[in-house]
Order: sequence, then C-alpha cells, then structure tokens
Amino acid sequence: MPPILLTALNAKYIHCAFGLRYLLANMGDLSDRTLLVEFDINQRPLDIVEKLLAREPAIVGLGVYVWNARPALELARLLKRIAPQTVLIVGGPEVSYETDEQEICALADLTIAGEADLKFAEACRLFLNGTPPAEKVIAAELPGLARLSAPYDFYSPEDIAHRVIYVEASRGCPFRCEFCLSSLDLPVRQFPLEPFLAEIEKLIARGARQFKFVDRTFNLDFRASLTVLNFFLNRPEPGLFVHFEMVPDRLPVELRQAIAKFPSGALQLELGVQTFNEETAAAIDRRQNYARLEENLRFLREETGAHIHADLIAGLPGEDLESFADGFDRLVAMRPHEIQVGILKRLRGAPISRHTDARRMVYSAEPPYELLCNASIGFPAMQRVRRFAKYWDRVVNSGNYTATAALLWTEGGTLSPFRAFMAFTEWAYAILNRTDGIDLHTWAELLFRYLTENERREPEPVAAALRSDFSRTGRAYLPEFLRTKNTPVRQHPVPHRPPYEGPRPPKRQQRHAG
Repeated sequence: MPPILLTALNAKYIHCAFGLRYLLANMGDLSDRTLLVEFDINQRPLDIVEKLLAREPAIVGLGVYVWNARPALELARLLKRIAPQTVLIVGGPEVSYETDEQEICALADLTIAGEADLKFAEACRLFLNGTPPAEKVIAAELPGLARLSAPYDFYSPEDIAHRVIYVEASRGCPFRCEFCLSSLDLPVRQFPLEPFLAEIEKLIARGARQFKFVDRTFNLDFRASLTVLNFFLNRPEPGLFVHFEMVPDRLPVELRQAIAKFPSGALQLELGVQTFNEETAAAIDRRQNYARLEENLRFLREETGAHIHADLIAGLPGEDLESFADGFDRLVAMRPHEIQVGILKRLRGAPISRHTDARRMVYSAEPPYELLCNASIGFPAMQRVRRFAKYWDRVVNSGNYTATAALLWTEGGTLSPFRAFMAFTEWAYAILNRTDGIDLHTWAELLFRYLTENERREPEPVAAALRSDFSRTGRAYLPEFLRTKNTPVRQHPVPHRPPYEGPRPPKRQQRHAG
C-alpha cells in the first residue's frame, strides 16, 4: 500500500527531527506503512519533492518551524501542484498559531496545532478510511506523557555516530516570558523517570555519547534533575557530553554539588539571562532574581568544569542600546564561555505582539520575523547590533580567538567589552562589507591590524596572543604574518594535541577548554 511519509527540513545535517520521531513511534497499526525521510534547508525543495514522490506516498506529514518555514512553503506549493492527490498534513510550532494568515495552512489538507504525537496517527486513519476531518485546522489535546511510546529506537546508527541526539525528561514551562512560545505551554509535565532513563541507557549501549535535553526548564524540579544528573555522573562509559537548559537563578545546593562532580567538558549549561533591565523584564513578565543569577553563574564558572552558554536578547520592549550594552558588559564580567546575542523575534502566537503598537515594534515579515526597529532602537542601530552578534559569534563564541579578542577591552580593565567590540565590528565591516564567509586567517589579520594600527598596541604581544590562539585550538598552520624565523612552515594544517582520555565535547567547546 502507498506509504505515509514523515518529513522535515532540518537546519543542518547534524540535527535530527525529534518531533517526527515521536510521531513515528506512536503510529500504532500504521507503523509498518510509515517512513521517516529527512532533509535539510540547504537542499532544493524541487529535489526534495522529487525524492518524496518517488515513493508514491498516500500522505506526507511535514514539520514546520520558524527556521524552515520558507522552504517548507515552497515544498508544499510544489507538492500540491505536482501531486494534488497526495494528502499533505502540516504541524509544528510555526503552524500552531495564526493559521488563517498562512499560505501553507491553506495549501495543506490538514493542519494539526499543538503536540501531535497521537493526533497525527488519528488523522491519517481518517484520511485512509475516506472520512477526512471536516475542518482543515484541528487542535491536538495535550497527550499524557505516560501514554506516549518513546522515540529513541528511531535514532539510526548513523544518527548516533554523526548527529545530535535530542532527548527530553519534561515538557512545558512555568514562566510567562512574552517573547517565547513556551509561555503558552502549560502545565509543566514530567516523563516517568524510570522508563526514560532506561531509554537513555539503551542509547548509551548503542554508542550514543552526546545528548541534548530539550527541556525548557531542566532544573525546575530539582529532585528529578538531580536524578538525571546522577544517572550520567555514575555512568562508567568515557566521553559522555550532556547539554541542559537551566533557569539561571534556580540552583539549590544539591544541584551545585552534583554539577561540580562532573569532569571538565562533560556538561554544557544553557542559561537564558535575556536582559538585565528590570523594567523591561517586568514589562514582558519575566521573573528573575539577578543577584542569585549572578552568584550562580560565578559559581558555575569558578567551581565547576561545565561549559556555560548564556543568552541575551537585543530589542526587547523598553530597552535601548545603552541599557543592552551595560547588560552585555555585566554578563561578560561573569565569564560565560559563550554569549549568544539574539535579535528579538515575533514568533507566531507569542504574547510579545501586544507591545507592537505602544513600543512601535517593527518586525520582518519573513521568517524568522526578527525585529527591524522599535521606539528605543532605530533601524541603523539594530543593523549594527545584528553585525555585532555575527562577528561576536565568529570571533569570541567560536573559541578561535579567546586570548586575542580579550585584548580589545582588557587594557587597564576600564573598557566596555560591548563598546570595544562594537568599534571593532564597525571597522571590520567597513573593510569586508559582509558578515559571512570570513576565514580564520582573515579574522587573524583583521584583529592584528585593528589592535596595532587603530588601538596602537605593540605588535609582538598581539602576535603572541594570536599564535597562542592558533596553538590552543590545534591549528599549527600559521598565517604568514605571524611566523617567525623559528616557526616551521607547513603546507597543510597538522594539528597536534596531547593524548586525552576525558569527555569529548563538540569541537567548539573543546576550543574554549583549550
């Protein structure tokens, strides 16, 4: 019989369609007819449709997210034009709200809003029986998590060897931050821990070593999170690396003690700070204890080996550029390994839209709907911040130039990291006129020129910092201008690292650890 195809366009090859694996695991009597076929957003929709239709599907289920909304729409247009008899069912966060305004929902035979783990199979049965739902948009009831079949058996050996393994111990978020769709995701629900950990045990036995928890607030129930942490802490397998998203001002002593026991490089903690402006935080209903947040972050950096990734959002209502810069500097002083500068997005359904008129919030009409300007930050300033975020990610977050980048703001200890790096950003952009496709040697030359010519720094300390960065990250092939008469010239990079038997975090985190 014609198959049911589940498909998604992932952001990158290394990502897996976690939600579709849940659908596949819960197809019941239709499981033998259902196939998961994944692509990424760099593949042409025309080629994707060709591959899908080669299987002559009866139904195509398409996952739609903010990062793949544009190519997903093109795919839907092609599919319904070439094979209108093929049933198209769409679901995912992007099509769970404001469905009347979306062309993809009009094209689809059915849109499932919400968590479709069980509802997708029900809808497929209706279509296959010739009794499709009367409405084109239906809402899925929140499924009881204990009822769901786990998706983890549907990670293939190739997934385990080469891709991010997503897992979740809970769903939902108790907070109501207006920029986030999780503010609508109530209540918080916990998967039964014993069967969940049994599934993780099976993945480890199959060779999985890197896990990314997608729980929005992993440390909300500290007893459950402590159980999970101790599970990984007590594993005998070497090389485990686990990513958690944690509420930054909620770190009781029991969790601190457990985190401190992990070897360096075994944990990555993502901490959503978002803003230090208390008036802005109150305006968007974000509750945060800043003193406790700062204490926790300093503890994590000074007394644990966890890799710390912290988030800030530029463009929140009521926060101007000066306030954002001050918050950025405050966060730099806490020394997280990475600071992700995100531009505010107006996600479909997120309550942040209530500020649009009062704060003159202007967003792009195209996904991912980033802020273009508002009453506090004009369009030219937002463009500068956008470039700042790109360059900061390439130079500092990447771990490639940790020592050299710090020279931009550490002389005398009085410079503002935000303002110093913004000055470098504007200088470099005037030369490059682009934010992508910049290689490592170009960045090295730009940093050297800026520090020695614009900032009048002595050349040799700057060159020494750059050589140190190249050596620390295992890149033995130096740019010509950094070589001395004692530097061996190699035609190709020949990285050399001492033997290492500890955890093997992803390359970016390894560069931060040196």
